[in-house]
Amino acid sequence: MLPHRRVYDEEHQQFRETVRRFAASKIAPDFARWEEAGIIDRSLWGAGGAAGLLCPQVPEEFGGAGGDFRHNAVVIEELSYSGFAGPATDFSVHNDVCCGYLLSYGSPEQKKKWLPRMVTGETVCAIAMTEPGTGSDLQGIRTRALREGDEFVISGQKTFISNGQMCDLVIVVVRTNPEGGSRGMSLILVETDRPGFRHGRNLEKLGHLSSDTSELFFDNVRVPVGNLLGAEGGAMGALMSELPQERLTIALHSIAAAQKAFDLAKDYVQQRNAFGSPIGSFQNTRFKLADLKSDLAVGWAFADQCLHDHINHELTTYAASTAKLWITEMHGRLVDQCLQFFGGYGFMREYEICRLYADARVLRIYGGTSEIMRELISRNL
Repeated sequence: MLPHRRVYDEEHQQFRETVRRFAASKIAPDFARWEEAGIIDRSLWGAGGAAGLLCPQVPEEFGGAGGDFRHNAVVIEELSYSGFAGPATDFSVHNDVCCGYLLSYGSPEQKKKWLPRMVTGETVCAIAMTEPGTGSDLQGIRTRALREGDEFVISGQKTFISNGQMCDLVIVVVRTNPEGGSRGMSLILVETDRPGFRHGRNLEKLGHLSSDTSELFFDNVRVPVGNLLGAEGGAMGALMSELPQERLTIALHSIAAAQKAFDLAKDYVQQRNAFGSPIGSFQNTRFKLADLKSDLAVGWAFADQCLHDHINHELTTYAASTAKLWITEMHGRLVDQCLQFFGGYGFMREYEICRLYADARVLRIYGGTSEIMRELISRNL
């Protein structure tokens, strides 16, 4: 089970029980079907809104609960520990990434229009950064938004977009000045019912199967200038400001999922026999579990330190990058060892450890690869 930590107070613990009940009643009964379909039911968004799981940090004036980011963290941890990586990713992109940009850079009109709808689940939000030829190198994006009077005309293509099939609103990273380098990039809100916008195919993935991940196409999509999110040319600054929060959420997802893998393996080695004894009685098994338990303890301590710093507006790019790097890499090692305890059964998708293994792999890639994290950390040495 997830450890009790001092970073949370009684209010957050009560909210945790709400999230657990939601996962058991609204996700668990349909999860296998969603994994097979590659997408959750749209109704889950409305249910999540009704239960208070969507954008809990939004102020009351915009229809939210007025919570702090620890409420967001509870949602991430509980859905990840439950093994529901797809819904956890869907909600996190909406709650922790997209909502963060609107809260930080949205105009009063944009907040008033979109935040209440995001809280209820009426509007599902996605953020579109990655392009087919551009991953970690955001300055290489080619999607353009040309100013024509009081409108921007957007043309280009994005890929690997979480919530890409379900989204009603997309925060699109575009190039508004071809000659401006990093200062020529902007963020623009695009409603997906505008002419020229098209959802591409729902991409087949190794893990997170129930999270819709898509290509998006923009063919001369016209949006009003008022859809500019933040300052024109300010995308890179906004991204650098908001990415630490995104990387913290990935670290929290990873540590909770790692805890679940450990708990499954710890129970299984007491049940599985070899040479007439439970394999958990062998010294090799006990020592490996001790190492994994120690890794988890260190990971939880650092994750909580980063969460504490974040709610006090003290989380640095370097600390968030360190948390994402160390915890996701540890997670990968841990779930690999835990699967090994299961032997051949660990390779079967009917065993949860198999799904946890597949779901873990992307956490070292999205939100900035481990290699990019090392580059960012090294700049502060």
